[in-house]
Amino acid sequence: MNYLLGIDFGGGASKAVLLSTDGMPVAEYTVEYPTLHPTAGACEQRPEDWIAALCEGTKALLAKSGVNPAAILAVAVDSATHTSLVCDGEGSPLRPAMHWTDTRSRLQANRLLEEYGEMIFRKTFHKPDTIWSLAQLLWLKESEPSVFSRVRRIFFEKDYIRYFLTGVYCTDYIEAQGSMLFDCNCMAWDEGLCALAGISTSLLPPVVAPTDVIGTVTARAARHTGLCEGTPVICGTTDTVMEVFASGAVEPGDVTVKLATAGRICVITDRAYPDRHLVNYSHIVPGLWYPGTATKAAASSYRWYRDTFGGEYKELDAAAAQVPIGCEGLRFHPYLNGELTPYADPMLCGSFTGVRSTHGKAHFTRAVLEGVSLSLLDSKRYLDGLQIPHKAVGTLIGGGGKGTLWRQITADVLGMQLKVTENSDSSLGSAMLAGVAAGVFTSPQAAVAACVRETAHVIPNEENTAVYHKIFEEYKRIVEALAPIYRERI
Repeated sequence: MNYLLGIDFGGGASKAVLLSTDGMPVAEYTVEYPTLHPTAGACEQRPEDWIAALCEGTKALLAKSGVNPAAILAVAVDSATHTSLVCDGEGSPLRPAMHWTDTRSRLQANRLLEEYGEMIFRKTFHKPDTIWSLAQLLWLKESEPSVFSRVRRIFFEKDYIRYFLTGVYCTDYIEAQGSMLFDCNCMAWDEGLCALAGISTSLLPPVVAPTDVIGTVTARAARHTGLCEGTPVICGTTDTVMEVFASGAVEPGDVTVKLATAGRICVITDRAYPDRHLVNYSHIVPGLWYPGTATKAAASSYRWYRDTFGGEYKELDAAAAQVPIGCEGLRFHPYLNGELTPYADPMLCGSFTGVRSTHGKAHFTRAVLEGVSLSLLDSKRYLDGLQIPHKAVGTLIGGGGKGTLWRQITADVLGMQLKVTENSDSSLGSAMLAGVAAGVFTSPQAAVAACVRETAHVIPNEENTAVYHKIFEEYKRIVEALAPIYRERI
């Protein structure tokens, strides 16, 4: 038996999965790492933590599975898009990576929007915001000029990790689309966009296809990871499209609802849908796209809550399940790092409102779950207004969808049937992508047929949906009331 290795780097953890060539997951292993918040609005990660997680995860996975590393046909790595890392000419990091949720570049983003917004939108299909590398690099130029002057290479997260494995510097076109330095019409780095950040395209990596084999595991990387020297490594791509792929969404009209670090609702289409409140990326299936809405802090809100107030997810869920829907008036807005759809406002803040002395910890727990799902409803209603053709049943993806309580809350809030597959983790998608690159699967559709299995089908409770839609009206009024206060802050 031969195997495929997919490794995901998410908002707070790396997960590796071994997939047999007959489409069955053999073993998986997860390693957590921190996100740093050194100042207000800052969200940074240390690249050395990524590499430590890679090495620990691969060694532990091989030990757990008992698989001979020589039987691994190909490796693929994915991560969240537009998390950039500036390095010197030797590829050594000059500072921690700026996570895409970092909001320190809001002044730069606003200036780009006012002065160049239309040009940027035409080329990138997105409007300037703090999430894109363009605004973050401009912030770095203006705030840390001594660092900026030494930049010779700009990596994106999974590309830096793959560089450790292979020594090859490159990226894929889906990752490039997330930088706001790439013209999505001609699919190339754009000198005009780069000039806005004060850089040249020469600082950016060559662009290849996600399935391209770009190199092999080096002797040094083999010693640190337990992989075999010479194992083929493909370029790979971003985490959301890997989750979309792992869920089986490879046909126009397929819908995914994501409860991961961020939350997204995506529709598979045969073209881009440029809109200032949508995120447009190419699919790995040639000719397809997966435009969608986005809420910044979905499962990351629950992780923040767990880490801040204590508890384990199973116990928290069990207690929250005893609380009536609506949490007896307690509301949570998950704007921990600002919000995207439909506000595109980095100044929005998270909040608990309607707190009474009768509320206990279980109320707060359920309020977090409901608040994230209500933010997805906000996104869904915007997407529905664009009338993009889609199927009535969606597929729930992301780690947040593993809990039965949150699944049901999300289905009830959205008023939408949701399929759950055996494994929709982006690490599985990367392993499947490695299989396509290695010729194990003849196409993405063949990979889906071999690897994707439905395990649950969640039906919304119509009475609960009606209650949640009334709660949503109040949820929106709270946003409208608090937003002006947040926007007054510097």
